[in-house]
Amino acid sequence: MKTAQLTDSITQLTRFGMVNAYFVREQDGFTLVDTMLTKSTDGILTAARKLHVPIVRIALTHGHGDHVGSLDDLVANLGDQAEVLAPARDAKIMAGDKSLTAEEAAEGKLKGSWPAVKTKPGVLLSPGDRVGSLEVVATPGHTPGHVAFLDTRDRSVLCGDALFTKGGTTVSGKFNWRFPLPTLATWSPAVALESARTIAALEPTLLGPGHGAAVQSPGEAIAKAIAEAS
Repeated sequence: MKTAQLTDSITQLTRFGMVNAYFVREQDGFTLVDTMLTKSTDGILTAARKLHVPIVRIALTHGHGDHVGSLDDLVANLGDQAEVLAPARDAKIMAGDKSLTAEEAAEGKLKGSWPAVKTKPGVLLSPGDRVGSLEVVATPGHTPGHVAFLDTRDRSVLCGDALFTKGGTTVSGKFNWRFPLPTLATWSPAVALESARTIAALEPTLLGPGHGAAVQSPGEAIAKAIAEAS
């Protein structure tokens, strides 16, 4: 597990050079954003111990397997220490209901890996909710309920798979032959493009994606990605 300190508050965790999770430091401990693939628990817990900060929350951007893969195992290890928060729409799919509304079905088919998750989130997230210093931002498209997290202290954005930077900054619905996996797992490219515009409008100081390196001052890179996907 590789770690990188991105800001005073945010640490990036990377596994296999392409799958990220994030520690967000709060006064009471870390919020862990996403849990990566299965068998990531030991690496995540070891990283937290090295930083001498407890994990007190697990907040999910969406329900794909490379983001929730270690959720159940982490909860088993952390017990009541950590609250689990997930976007309300994706939590329904994570619970086994993969049906789409007529409006959602018109946008595309549900794609990607949706593993069975035993953990029931204690908090269902909606746009505008706060998770410590993080504000929940609706960014559907990659999945119907996908969210990003805006750090209100410095306007860093942890964007999950709304955008990825592995192989170049790309909107999730735009095919990038250097790293095609996020696009192949995207429910609605059209909705994903609108969500990329939502992120651009936040004027983030840092972009922390689910796949690829974080980007400082990412406005120009995001604008280029939007233009290429339009």
